[in-house]
Amino acid sequence: MNEEKALKRMQELIEILNQLNYEYYTLDNPSVDDSEYDRLMQELLKLEEMYPDLVDANSPTKRVGGKVNDSFAKITHELPMLSLSNVFTESDIIAFDNRIKKENINPRYVCELKIDGLSVSLKYEKGELKYGATRGNGVVGEDITDNVKTIKTIPLKLKEPIDIEVRGEIYISKKTLEKLNEERIKEGLEPFKNARNLASGSIRQLDSSIAAKRNLDAFLYHLPNPLDYNLNTHYEALEFMKKLGFVTNPNNEIVDGVRGILDYIARKTKERPNLPYDIDGVVIKLNNIKDQMRLGSTVKYPKWATAYKFPPEEVVTKLKDIIFTVGRTGQVTPNALLEPVSVMGSTISKATLHNEEYVLEKDIRVGDYVVIIKAGDVIPRVESVKYERRTGTEVPFKMTDKCPICGEALVQKDSNYYCVNKKCDAKHIESLIHFASKGAMNLNGFGERIVEDMYNLGFVKRIPDFYHLEKYKNELMLLEGYGEKSVQNLLNEVEESKKNSLERLLFALGIRHVGFKTATILARKFVDMDSLMSASFEELNSIQDIGSIIAKSLREYFDNPDNQQLIQELKDLGLNMKYLGKVVENSKIKDKSFVITGTLNIKRDELKDMIITNGGKVIESVSRKTDYLVLGENPGSKYDKAITLDIPILNEEEILDMLKN
Repeated sequence: MNEEKALKRMQELIEILNQLNYEYYTLDNPSVDDSEYDRLMQELLKLEEMYPDLVDANSPTKRVGGKVNDSFAKITHELPMLSLSNVFTESDIIAFDNRIKKENINPRYVCELKIDGLSVSLKYEKGELKYGATRGNGVVGEDITDNVKTIKTIPLKLKEPIDIEVRGEIYISKKTLEKLNEERIKEGLEPFKNARNLASGSIRQLDSSIAAKRNLDAFLYHLPNPLDYNLNTHYEALEFMKKLGFVTNPNNEIVDGVRGILDYIARKTKERPNLPYDIDGVVIKLNNIKDQMRLGSTVKYPKWATAYKFPPEEVVTKLKDIIFTVGRTGQVTPNALLEPVSVMGSTISKATLHNEEYVLEKDIRVGDYVVIIKAGDVIPRVESVKYERRTGTEVPFKMTDKCPICGEALVQKDSNYYCVNKKCDAKHIESLIHFASKGAMNLNGFGERIVEDMYNLGFVKRIPDFYHLEKYKNELMLLEGYGEKSVQNLLNEVEESKKNSLERLLFALGIRHVGFKTATILARKFVDMDSLMSASFEELNSIQDIGSIIAKSLREYFDNPDNQQLIQELKDLGLNMKYLGKVVENSKIKDKSFVITGTLNIKRDELKDMIITNGGKVIESVSRKTDYLVLGENPGSKYDKAITLDIPILNEEEILDMLKN
């Protein structure tokens, strides 16, 4: 077979296989059996192997994955990918309907299942897939094209050669999750927690062959510009997308008014457990496109659509004990220790009881069988008690009158109790949380709960203990929720933090009055820790933006023998004590004040660091003393005030150009 005949046959096979995929995935009505499909696919694979120069970029064979990206490029959405507002009750839905009727609109709605997955935008040119992108921040998303091509329910070539952008949800079915977990358990690996997280993680794999093995699926639910295709309703747009080869959800329905919405929700709530995929609610959209355009959008949400969220899942388990914990403010909170139970994909063994009033009002006792929910689908709490299951052996609750950490008497304020002992360990916990926080040493994974757990378990009592965690690796792996991989990730973060520049360490130490901005000024001025520690009060006081209060605080801190010992310990552990940034004098930035507003492609903290490193200041509010406003997408009131005061405005490209120069 010569190249001309090979190309012709490859094009024939691509057309046939695309049609068969459409019949199988979109119409759910295959015209051939699997063996026939496989034979045609193998023929195409063989031809592509023989004639690699003739391979079509959107060939069905490309769904097997295999391409590895070093990182995901950024894609700016032609139209923003907005989120949806949420409603939770019948009265919320009535209020949504009334807001639409106030605009003299007689609404009909399309109700859709809210698939629990990851949003995606797909762009086609002349009917061929150009790219797939995540929602990202709504303005800029990640280029996930290689992984999108592995999803068999997303066509690589449409039924018509048109230019179009569509949006939908990538998800993983319950059956796929179950099968993948069976395989992982056989391999001695920890099973995936839930389908939503697995779908999100899979689509962001740098190696597309991994995404291909995860058997991802997709439903398409939105056409951003339907009027361009002479479509007047949202439901027509769904049918149009289906004709082009996209898979839309078969549960989409047109309904009339609030009664129609509530009826749909009631039916789908009952059907929810038997659906082949996870849903977390129902999306309600105004059907008429021109009415949608009349209503428009807020900065974040379309006014013509909303999402009804299902009530959080409830499970019953036994309350084994009630313990008391001290928060960063000194507040003492009762917490329930539970027999471990799975709630919405997470294993829960502890839940908040809020305060004494909450426990007494519900008469929650040790030994009770209790109902657990995840409030906002995030924080587990004890919702109610199964009183009918009591045996008489349950122990009534009694609020502690002493701090569980230091033993000092508690002080009641309103419904809560506080430890006011300044030497209480709770204060130490707060300092540890601050040290690990994102703005300080940035120990990713060491959130407040984990730091408090490690403190209470005795692993981290002082700052240097973070850097001794390696010796507790085996003990940590025995704790619930701490697998080998997660523990190793924590240890890697600790080791990596030793390389941080001096300003991060200074801020992390929690010196009174020394925020990140001040820490950066000091680090740039003195370059290393020893020089700063030996600086006199007068020398510190003479630095612009430091002043006598901060200078006094610094001297008090560095003159304290305990703090001197702490810094020496951190030196011995290998923490960097030098400023790693460039000491620059950028005349365009130096001594200028900047206010940042809106969403930028660059991380806001990174931009702040760059401005401060170049001698500038970043302030929070706009005034006549502001030199520049840095403007991103979806700005707030700061933009309006800057216009009123005639403050010069820079876009992202302009501020970065100033920083380069």
